[in-house]
Amino acid sequence: MGADDLASAERASALTFLDADRLARRARDPEPELRPAAAARRWIDRMRYYLDVDPGGCWVAVDAGTGTGADQVVGFAVSQNRDALWYLATYGVLPGHQGRGIGRRLLDAVLAHADGRPGIFSSSVHPGATRRYRLAGFSLHPQMQMVGTVDRSALPAVDGLRDGGPDDFAWMDRLDRDLRGAGHGPDHGCLLAAHRLVVTRDRSRPGYVYVDDRGNAVLLAAERVDTAQRLLWEALAASYGDTLVNCITVPNEWAIDVGLAAGLAISQEGYIAVRGMPVPAPYLAAGHFL
Repeated sequence: MGADDLASAERASALTFLDADRLARRARDPEPELRPAAAARRWIDRMRYYLDVDPGGCWVAVDAGTGTGADQVVGFAVSQNRDALWYLATYGVLPGHQGRGIGRRLLDAVLAHADGRPGIFSSSVHPGATRRYRLAGFSLHPQMQMVGTVDRSALPAVDGLRDGGPDDFAWMDRLDRDLRGAGHGPDHGCLLAAHRLVVTRDRSRPGYVYVDDRGNAVLLAAERVDTAQRLLWEALAASYGDTLVNCITVPNEWAIDVGLAAGLAISQEGYIAVRGMPVPAPYLAAGHFL
């Protein structure tokens, strides 16, 4: 992938995931919609960041015979190495080009970039993609999500937390290494630019959470379950309207307990895929930064 591919790759991503959302849509779910313009710009900015940090993990498949004067991206796989860990940020093939071996070749390319590192990513339920992941040796752990409007009367008093900043990144990376084998490194700076960071005051019980502008916990890591629950409550206290707690795996049932107490509803949503490592806990992964 190069910078000139970003616009075409975003279009391919939007159409691919729209099709996947339609296939996975449940009767009670709203009709999926194409990614809006603002979200498309954020996608391109995030891919440009990956290209800047670790370009060797960013690959596209192109159809040079489109007659448009430029190669059309028909498949994409974007991965990153962070110290001893590899993660897959996004991956897909346009519906009309699936079943031709394109996805296998893209996944082979990013796994070669991993160079034997343990790996982790968040997967949809798409049958072709999940088959490919399992054949590549990944364990697929069902993940859950909780959605709804927080019952404000259920919010507990939470103390021992403060707003974080770049000075906290060093100990946060040490915690990351304990939980998932590697720090987030430059990803912390990217996350902080877009989200509020809340950290524990007590370094003997470290933990942190990034909270978006709607009060969603984007990434949460802690040494202890009780710390993780306090951090999640802090995020929920900042929510308004419908909120989301995502990427909940069985080792992280502590998050279900918080969500139920807050009045949220639970449902199943894809998989956390891991190879050569356990599922991190107490930990709620970020979909794109893991």
